[in-house]
Parts: sequence; C-alpha cells; structure tokens
Amino acid sequence: MRNTVLGRRTALAGGVALASASLIRPREARAAKGLTVVLESEVTILDPHATTAAITRTFGTLVFDTLFAMNNKGEIKPQMIESYDSSPDKLTWTFVLRDGLKWHDGTPVTADDCVASLKRWAPRDPLGRMLIGDTDTLEATNPKTFRLVLKQPFPLILEVLGKPNAPLPVMMPARLAATPGDQRIPEPIGSGPFRFIKDQWRPGNAMVLERFAGYVPRKEAPDFLTGGKNVKIDQLTLRVMPDQSTGANALIAGEIDYMQYLPFDMLPVLEKEKSVKLLGLGGIHQFQGNFRLNHAFPPFDNPAVRKVMWKLVDPNATLQAIGVPDKYQTKDCASFWMCGTPLSTDAGASGNKFDLAVARAELKASGYKGEPVIILEVAGSISQTASRVLAQNMKDVGFTVEQQPRDWPTVLARRGKKEGWSMFPVYSNGTDMFSPLTHFYVASTCNEFPGWSCDNRIPDLLKAFTRAATLEERKKIAADIQAISYELVPSIMWGQFTIPAGYRSDLKGLIQSSYPMFWEVDR
Repeated sequence: MRNTVLGRRTALAGGVALASASLIRPREARAAKGLTVVLESEVTILDPHATTAAITRTFGTLVFDTLFAMNNKGEIKPQMIESYDSSPDKLTWTFVLRDGLKWHDGTPVTADDCVASLKRWAPRDPLGRMLIGDTDTLEATNPKTFRLVLKQPFPLILEVLGKPNAPLPVMMPARLAATPGDQRIPEPIGSGPFRFIKDQWRPGNAMVLERFAGYVPRKEAPDFLTGGKNVKIDQLTLRVMPDQSTGANALIAGEIDYMQYLPFDMLPVLEKEKSVKLLGLGGIHQFQGNFRLNHAFPPFDNPAVRKVMWKLVDPNATLQAIGVPDKYQTKDCASFWMCGTPLSTDAGASGNKFDLAVARAELKASGYKGEPVIILEVAGSISQTASRVLAQNMKDVGFTVEQQPRDWPTVLARRGKKEGWSMFPVYSNGTDMFSPLTHFYVASTCNEFPGWSCDNRIPDLLKAFTRAATLEERKKIAADIQAISYELVPSIMWGQFTIPAGYRSDLKGLIQSSYPMFWEVDR
C-alpha cells in the first residue's frame, strides 16, 4: 500500500535542478560500483511483518528473502527452498532449505528460524491466518528441513508462502522472530542480497545497503522475484528527495541513477531525454487507486451511506485531474481484481456507476445526518488530487466534508484508530490487488484491519477460493466475492494506471518490474 508524493509541477526550473545537485554527491565522488536511487518514499518501518506499506515491502525484498516467490507469469517457484514434497493426501508438506543460506550476521539459516518466522508472520496476514488455521503442526525436523501438517488440504499453500504482497512472509533469525507481533524487530537482519548498514542510516536523508558477500544466488535466471539474484554493485544508496520534481531533475542531471515514480507532468521532457529510459508496464504491474472507508465510524457505519459513494467516484475524471496520460490508463475498470488479469470481472458493478443525480437522491434517503466525512490525505500526493475530485462531488450532493492533509506516517498512525477519520485515499500495486486473497480491503474482511469492514459471507468464500482446484472455480468464487463487496463497500476504486519509473540509460540488466529490484543491474 502506498501514498507517495507525486504533485503536479509544470516546469523544469533551473533553481530546482541546482537545489537537487546540492543534496546529492556528484557522480565522480560516488563509488564506481554504487547506485543512488530515489524510491516512492522514505523507508521508516524496517520490519516487513509489521505493515502493509509498499516501501517496507521494497526494503524487505532487498534485505530479506522468502521461501518461495512469484515470477512474471504469476507462477510460484522455490527461492530459499531447495526441494519440497507432499503426502498423497496433501496434508503433510516437507520443505528442505537450499545450501549456503546465511544471515547477514554470518550465522547459518536453519529450519527453526523459518518455523519461527512463519509463526510470527502468519497472524498478521489474512492469508497467513487462513493457512495457520488449517495447520495441525509446524516444526523443524533437522537443521535444514521443516514439516507442515495440515488439518485439511490447502491447495494454495505455495501461493501463500510465495505471495509478493505485503506483509511479506520473509524469513528472519529465530531470535528476531521471537519479537511479539505487535512490536517491531530491533534490527533488520535478513538473508537477502543486500545488507542494511545501520551506522550509515540518516533518517530524512539517506539509507545505505551493501552487497551481502555471503549471499548465494540461485542458478536460474532472474524472473520478477524468482531466480538468481546476482548483485553486481557494491553499494545501494536510497536517497530521500524533498519532492518529485527535484528527483526528476536529479535523474536528468545524472545525480541519481533510478527514480521509482516520475511526475506525470514531466514525462514529455523525460521521454525526449536520451540519457534517461522510462519503464511503464501493464497488467499486475499497474496500480489500483482506492478510497478506504471506515465502517466503524459515522457516517460510513451506515451501509446506505456507503453505497452512495459508488455514484460519486469518476475514475476517468480522477486520472485526468492527476495528469495520467491516456497510454498509462486503463479506462472504466470495474474489477476489484484489476482489469487485464485472470480474475477480472464486472460482477456487482451494474447500477454502481458515477451519477451525481442518483447519488443526491440516495443520500437524502439514506438517513445521513450531516456528520462530517473526515478524509485523511497525504499532502502533495496524487491520491490527494483524487481526494479533491471526490470531495467536491460529495459536497455537491450534500455531504459535509473535512479534508485533513497529513504526511504518510501520520496517516498510517491515525488509520489505526477506529474513531476520528472516515476515509483515506491510497493506491497499491496490482500484485496486491489482483486476487481476493491479497486485495487489502477484501482479504481483511471481518479482521482487525483499519476500516473494519465485515460481511460474514466473504471469509467463507475466501476459504472456498483457497480450496478451489481449478482457475474456473476460482473465477466464479472471485465474482461472487466481488458482488458482495459492491454491497459492503470496503473501498471504492478510483482508477487503474501506470506510474513510469525512470533510470539512467547506461544501466544494464535492470529487471523490468514495478518493484524496484537492483540485483543484476550494472553499468
């Protein structure tokens, strides 16, 4: 889940370019085998089990590793696992770790570590809770092997262990995994290709990761999050930029090497810049914008008021206001599970289209008492622009609206309380939203997740989805879940779109993904 600053700016101001130069060391002063990158926001939470924030997931993919991972086709492949098998009845699963795995402190990765990590992660994740709920025993049988015994078959077990969405099921040393789930780990020690350098972390300025010399890559070719992760640089510096225009100017000037999200209004200039390449992908590499509603606080504790909201969101107008070029938009997408993906459906969408006149009439009949709709907005973000479009429509039909711009960490903290807010706008990777099992606001139905939406039919259908043997069965169940979700209104989609990344044209081997990945890259 993300909410990064991508404000609309209209000029390549020379003063901004000069300002950016003062923030970053000149190229000649940097290590020959180093990269300096600007990600969507600053990494502030270093515990991948602790949050659904996408920036922490990015940090997790660099510093930690997972037992399984997803490739570009959506297939789940072994990552830390060398081999695995299951009993004929699919109740007993045995996993063997591959040779050479080490933690960043030099100690070997053991099966006990992995068992402890899974037990810490699972209660904090909707899919993890399903798996643990169907688990009889989970224990190590020797230093490299652990066994999971199920109470009943769980066909999507590998999809759960290798899921790419946050909170990531990363492995960590057992001593860190002993940290209670409601607390954050004291230090980020993983077994991934990069190592966090604590004494070079400057919050608000930069974070430094180094190539982990003890990392042993898989032999397969890299493919999204799977395969060999051969790091060819010595140092990766994550810089914090004051705004997106500063970062884009720094990219053009060669002062940074990669920028995760480019400002839309600067794309025409960047597309003509020979020293810069743009990366814009479709399908699951697109993003889905959502307004998350708080069902525990008025007025959205009233189902009739919630349903009015479908008639107030115009995705096409919203994306136009943000400045997303047509080629980076997916028009009129009514699918919770993203358009252009296997589970895409319009089930439940009929009668839930943008219509101010209908919304005005429905609001009058809903019992709405004029309570203020408190919108938590991330100041300067594209989601704040989406919120402004919606807020005006809400006011036009009779809502009382109170917009509260804040920074993203403050929004994260505020949304954890059941009172004092009504909704917040956000956008997320397609890899998070293309399935009912991973869609933040559907998978968390009837769980303690900010927004507190609940329809008891959905958890049962989610369980049925995990047990479905074929894609066709899963498609039908996903359509049924979506139809209920249109009634429940856990969130309202405000658009599906691509945000291009940019990188210096002299870089080689950069993996083409909406996830920032810096193994294989060289210059």
